[in-house]
Amino acid sequence: MKDPNDPPIRIAAVGDVHMDQDVLGRFRPALDQLPEHADVLLLAGDLTRHGTEAEARCVAQEFGQLGVPVIAVLGNHDYHCDQVDKVVDVLTNEGGITVLEGDSTVVETPACRLGVAGAKGFGGGFAGRCASEFGEPEMKAFVRTTSTVAERLGQVLRDLDCDVRVALTHYAPVPDTLAGEPPEIYPFLGSYLLGQAIDSAPTALAVHGHAHAGSERGATPGGVRVRNVAHPVIKQAYSVFRLG
Repeated sequence: MKDPNDPPIRIAAVGDVHMDQDVLGRFRPALDQLPEHADVLLLAGDLTRHGTEAEARCVAQEFGQLGVPVIAVLGNHDYHCDQVDKVVDVLTNEGGITVLEGDSTVVETPACRLGVAGAKGFGGGFAGRCASEFGEPEMKAFVRTTSTVAERLGQVLRDLDCDVRVALTHYAPVPDTLAGEPPEIYPFLGSYLLGQAIDSAPTALAVHGHAHAGSERGATPGGVRVRNVAHPVIKQAYSVFRLG
C-alpha cells in the first residue's frame, strides 16, 4: 500500500508514434528531459508504421536509454508485417524497452513500487453494441481473441505485488475516449471486456492509444481513470500523470 505521505509517482505515456526513418528525432529533444518530469514512460502501441525490424530500430533509437524505465505494448501496426518476434527483440535488446503482452512488470520508483500490466487488446465493441461469440467460426474467433486477452490482462493485474497498478493497452477499454471517432468503427477500436478486466483489480490508471480522432479522458464503469495517449490526441511527446 502506498503511504499517503510519499511523493506522487509520475507516469509519462504516449502511443501511436508510428516511427520510421523520417520521424527520427521528432520526439527525442523532449524525451531527453524526461527524467526531470517522470519516473517511467509507457508506450501504448503502434510504435512503428508497418511492424518491420528496421522501423523497430528507429523506435529503439528514439525511445531507448532515456534514464527512466520504458514499458511498451505493441499495436496493430506493429503486427502488420508478421515480424513481431524481431520487433520485440530489437526493442528489448537494442532499446532496453520492456515489452508486455499478457504479462506484467514492477518498477521501483522514488515514490513506490509501480506495477504495470500490459496487453495489446483487441476489438469487439461495447455494451449494447458489441460482437458476440456466436455464428460463423470467424466471428467466434474474433470475439474469443478479445475474451482471452482480457481474461489474461485481468489475471495479471490481480496477481501484481505492488503499491500502484496501471493497465497499459493499445485498444480502448471504454467508449468514452473514442468520442470523435465514427461510431461505426468503435468495434474495431476496443472492447468492454478490457474495461471489465481493469475493474477486476484495484487499478489506479489505464492508458491506451489507437483512437487517433478520439478524446483524451474517460473512466471504466468501476471508476478507473482511462486516458487515450495517442500522439494525434495529446499532440505532444508525452503526457504526465501523477498518482498519489
